[in-house]
Amino acid sequence: MHADAPTQHPNQFALLRQRRFAPFFWTQFSGAANDNLFKFAFTVMVTYQLSVAWLQPAMAGLVIGALFILPFLLFSATAGQLTDKYDKTRMIRFVKNLEVAIMLVAAAGFVAGNVPVLLLCTFLMGVHSTLFGPVKFAYLPQVLSERELTGGNGMVEMGTFVAILLGNVAGGLLVALPGIGHSTVALACVLLALVGRGVAQWIPSAPATDPGLRINWNPVTETWRNLQLARRHPVVFRSLLGISWMWFFGAVFLSQFPSFAKEILHGNEQVASLLLVVFSIGIGTGSLLCEVLSRRHVEIGLVPLGAIGMSVFAIDLYFAARGLPASDIMGLAAFVSQGAHWRVMADLALLSLFAGLYSVPMYALIQLRSAPTHRARIIAANNILNALFMIASALMTGALLSAGFTVPQVFLFTGLANAVVAGYIFLLVPEYLLRFVAWVASRFIYRFRVRGDAHLPTSGAAVLACNHVSFIDAVLLMAASPRPIYFMMDHRIFQVPVLGWLFRLAKAIPIAPQKEDPQVYAAAFERAAQVLQGGDLLALFPEGGITRDGQLQPFKGGIVKILERAQADGLDVPVIPMALTNLWGSYFSRIEQGGAMVRPFRRGWLNRVGLNVGAPLSGQGLEPEQLRTRVAQLLAT
Repeated sequence: MHADAPTQHPNQFALLRQRRFAPFFWTQFSGAANDNLFKFAFTVMVTYQLSVAWLQPAMAGLVIGALFILPFLLFSATAGQLTDKYDKTRMIRFVKNLEVAIMLVAAAGFVAGNVPVLLLCTFLMGVHSTLFGPVKFAYLPQVLSERELTGGNGMVEMGTFVAILLGNVAGGLLVALPGIGHSTVALACVLLALVGRGVAQWIPSAPATDPGLRINWNPVTETWRNLQLARRHPVVFRSLLGISWMWFFGAVFLSQFPSFAKEILHGNEQVASLLLVVFSIGIGTGSLLCEVLSRRHVEIGLVPLGAIGMSVFAIDLYFAARGLPASDIMGLAAFVSQGAHWRVMADLALLSLFAGLYSVPMYALIQLRSAPTHRARIIAANNILNALFMIASALMTGALLSAGFTVPQVFLFTGLANAVVAGYIFLLVPEYLLRFVAWVASRFIYRFRVRGDAHLPTSGAAVLACNHVSFIDAVLLMAASPRPIYFMMDHRIFQVPVLGWLFRLAKAIPIAPQKEDPQVYAAAFERAAQVLQGGDLLALFPEGGITRDGQLQPFKGGIVKILERAQADGLDVPVIPMALTNLWGSYFSRIEQGGAMVRPFRRGWLNRVGLNVGAPLSGQGLEPEQLRTRVAQLLAT
């Protein structure tokens, strides 16, 4: 199915019945499970079962983790190029063939108890994951539509964390089997690799997006080039940094679960495993909720919500753990029987749930906004940044613990740092904050329903023409569109407290009557032309001002001037007629007996409003009265 085709299924779970998604999902699921089964079984083996003089148990987990992450720094740039140059399905099958070969060598290492061989396989499995990373996220936007992208990413994110959890649990259980543990792990690793390779055979072809690309084998210069590619689009680059920060944040908690369980919660190994289970379930739940909360669009308004939740519950985790009394090490049953521990688990679950809400829209945004020919290389740059941020996370955590911080204090510091970093990112990229405001307004101030949103273009320039009912019209249009919109608005609206600041943040274009301020008038049309030349969405309210009686006013001729300029620039720009319904008489609209924003609950709370989107009209020869008639028809539906 082409990425621009209409959505034919009710929700993200239905993708698991479709060939374009299901084989890919189970391929990546088996790979993530195998990675973690192998790593955890190997860690347990060298920590508890083997005596290796040159690899102390306390260092085993650190060494194995470092060896696994090193290839992401060395080979991500090359992996991104290969993914852009070759058919992605071909790349996936090559990676799965490599996994089978590595697991055969690892099987021999497990049976013989050969630690150097298993360390080599750890590095090679890192190479395997490095090659698969760009394919994993570049494949989805090639086979899913914009309306499916958030749900598809949510499924993959959920599947990855479930696979990590199951792999860790299986690895720990299998390696501990008396007498047959090592051979059972060996067999399980090989079987999982074979299953993944078998399922990969059913993935449909995903053609190369840049087959003429010349590979640069120098990882340093190519990494720098990839980062420069991402920097050309500030929203994409800042999203890369935002995702990398999420990995920094998550790594702090995941790395400290064993110590937190033992020293603070006074629990045994089963309690540490329970914390991992709770964290994984939270991430999976948050990832799956993204499609529902975003109404099946790429909704980056969820990102500030996720950041707020991450900080709130990280900080509360500190307070929940601070007052726990000292006790002997307890098992799972004793741990869950104490009410105070349920607050700790709730904090962990909600912290990770909001991390899922934070990360999935960012991944989807990167996939949607990156040029298809460079998408895999930008994702490769993301993987490099992720690795660097995770290394920085380990260094920071180690420094804080060495300085005498307790584990809960490290969590508190991380929660406060998250608030600062997230706030900085949202100030750098106001689109996140604007979309959050629009998301809140369309769900918690009004019950907002959009009809005909399939007519909203997912790419290319277009003019959106809508009736003007209230001071919040632009915010509601923002909530309806998966893409940023540049608004042309009456200059007087910028004088309204809060809303004026919001519209300036949105880079809205002020326009004044030509007789009143010819310079502002001319500058507005010049800026509108630049928006359309850049392939973006331009929205205007052709009535020229907010209605004073709830009726559709005559349309002014400014839209004709905009369309004529676009045609002179060689652009064939469609016009999307739109109609806001049932908004007259609400708090943000005027009423016949008075002004706007004077009686907050004059129509109650969460009253229903709507937006009807019509089919595109050709901009050539379009007259204002013709457009007004179409908007009036939409108002009547």
